[in-house]
Amino acid sequence: MLSIAFSELIQIFRNRLVLITSLVVPFAICLFFVRQHETFAAVGSLGYIAAIVMFTVAAFGLYATAVTTLASRRQNLFLKRLRSTAEGDVGILTGLLLPVVVLAVVQVTAILIALAVVAGEPSNILLLVVATIATLAMMVGLALATAGLTNSPEHAQVTTLPVTLGVIAVASWVGITGTADLAWLKRLLPGGAATELTVNAWNGGVAVADSLLLLAPTLAWVAVAVALATRLFRWEPRR
Repeated sequence: MLSIAFSELIQIFRNRLVLITSLVVPFAICLFFVRQHETFAAVGSLGYIAAIVMFTVAAFGLYATAVTTLASRRQNLFLKRLRSTAEGDVGILTGLLLPVVVLAVVQVTAILIALAVVAGEPSNILLLVVATIATLAMMVGLALATAGLTNSPEHAQVTTLPVTLGVIAVASWVGITGTADLAWLKRLLPGGAATELTVNAWNGGVAVADSLLLLAPTLAWVAVAVALATRLFRWEPRR
């Protein structure tokens, strides 16, 4: 698994397009939000900025890159060759996705630390960590499911758009308007409950027990995504 992960990490840094889409673009967008934190905090809150930063990295840096990677490795039959080794299916997928997950964690951590330095520390750091882990787990699950519908790296530019734009739109909607109205709908949408959890973790003012209940919809999306991935994911190109 680790040898696969190390090889994949090398490929990421060799591929300029992947490097730009997975690192440069998310980091630049997040940096803009951090530098303009006073403006965006006036629209939503500091918690809203934290949620947008998290979902920008999770959507572009993790989700889209993971789908593209899996589609590419399937197309060149690398996935098929890996299955002929002693490594199991879970180990193969873990090795392929581990580099992008680690890079996403590093980016989110760095940007949130920068936001804390320039704008003030979050109210509950542990709750923020829980929200981040749950969000990244959801996006990994959705990436595996989407990869099953993606025939090539070029096709990934189309298949990833609905989720990428959708979760960021939901995060913006929930982060700006809150959940006073249409709370059940906002929380059931992918990213809605995770956004509210992130906002609560940063801004405070909500009981931890109440906030932890927001993990349920996000973990439900993880379960749905894994179930879809089990049915849709393919190891060989479609004939």
